[in-house]
Amino acid sequence: MASVKGGKRFEDALRNIASRLNKGALQVGFMENARYPDGTQVAMVAAIQEFGAPRAGIPSRPFFRNMIAAKSPEWPEGIAIQLKKTKYDVDLTLERVGLAISEQLKQSIRDTNAPPLAPETIRRKGHSKPLIDTGLMLRSATYRVRKP
Repeated sequence: MASVKGGKRFEDALRNIASRLNKGALQVGFMENARYPDGTQVAMVAAIQEFGAPRAGIPSRPFFRNMIAAKSPEWPEGIAIQLKKTKYDVDLTLERVGLAISEQLKQSIRDTNAPPLAPETIRRKGHSKPLIDTGLMLRSATYRVRKP
């Protein structure tokens, strides 16, 4: 990038960068088209797992909130690094950051082990890993870049 020093040239360069930064939004999570074979939205199941459903005996397993708490402090620097690497290509930056954050979300699903599953759930599933049954929720964690 060219060196810019003060005055009108500096203001023009900042305006140019700012105009390229207001081009889209990044969404990470479970998109509305992700569904189980019976039609149930994956996002709804993920929300129930995240926040729990006490009346149904499902405890909260906050995989999404835990990921955000642990990883979000890294995101601003990661975005800045990607903006520089892509010569301020916002679309490419959002694609790269979206992929990275969706992988962090998947890792958080894999890492969640508490609270443990009920004994009858372990018997039914054949394993004791919370949040993973068919693997559809894990595979459905993704991202998309929205254009304004």
